[in-house]
This record gives sequence, C-alpha cells and structure tokens, in this order.
Amino acid sequence: MLESYLTLKAEYEIVPMQLRDCVEVAALHGERFSRVWDDSEFQNLLSQDTTFGFVARQTNAILKKPLPGFVLARHAAGEAEILTVAVNAKLGRTGLGWRLMQAALREARNRGGETMFLEVDGANQPALGLYRKLGFEKVGERKAYYVDESGAKSTALVMRRVLR
Repeated sequence: MLESYLTLKAEYEIVPMQLRDCVEVAALHGERFSRVWDDSEFQNLLSQDTTFGFVARQTNAILKKPLPGFVLARHAAGEAEILTVAVNAKLGRTGLGWRLMQAALREARNRGGETMFLEVDGANQPALGLYRKLGFEKVGERKAYYVDESGAKSTALVMRRVLR
C-alpha cells in the first residue's frame, strides 16, 4: 500500500484563487521571481473586481505540500492581462502552467475579453515556449525592463493573444 502511494502520479485541480491563498501565492512568487510581491500586494490585487486568479491544488496528497502553481490576471474594457504566473520549479514541463493559463484565458473570455496581454523576460525560454504554444505573439519590447539580483538587465517581450 505505501509503495503504491509513493509511486502515485500527482493529480491537480485548478480552482479560483481566494484571499486565503495569498500567503502561499506570495511564497511561490518569491521563489520564482527576483522582484518579490508580498501577500498584501496579492490581497490588494485580488480584492479588485477586475482581477482574478487561479491556483493549482494537488488532490491526491496526504500531507500538505507547497502550492504547485498560480496565475493572476485582470480584465478591463475588453482587454485582459496576465499579471504574474508561476509553477513550482520541480513541476516544470508537467502541463501545470498550460492548465493555469487555459483557466485564465477562459475566464478572460467569459468576462468579455477580446485580447490578452502579458510580459515575459526575453531570456525565459520555457515561458516563451509555453506562451507561443498558447497562441501568444510578440507585439513589442521593453528594453532593460527586468533587473536580476546581480544588476543585469534584460528585455521584456510584450505578447498578445486574440481571445475571440
């Protein structure tokens, strides 16, 4: 019995982000980005009517595990924007990012969104691959937009996907 549990493939559900999730969301964000947002920033954003998000939860875990992933977005006047998205580093290339992004795209469409935008570090090849597979196309650049811990600067790519 224990052996079968230890080899059990993790199963996840994607559910709407709640205010109570913001501490875990901020912790994962801090692991994945050099510009850290604290839980109050997430709470303030999520409290706005125009902002929505989703979290991934493992459904077949016995012990509580760190948050696997999340996406936070907003919608206004027919346009939506991904504010931030992160997946636990150990869960890269498992399809979790795809599922989170699909949830955000559906919600943006349901809210009347016609297009969705996002910004991504031009050096982040895994994210760029995901976004391209989801139908996002580069529409602009912001030179020296991101600055890492060492002070190195990189270009943000502005990407857009038509939702309708």
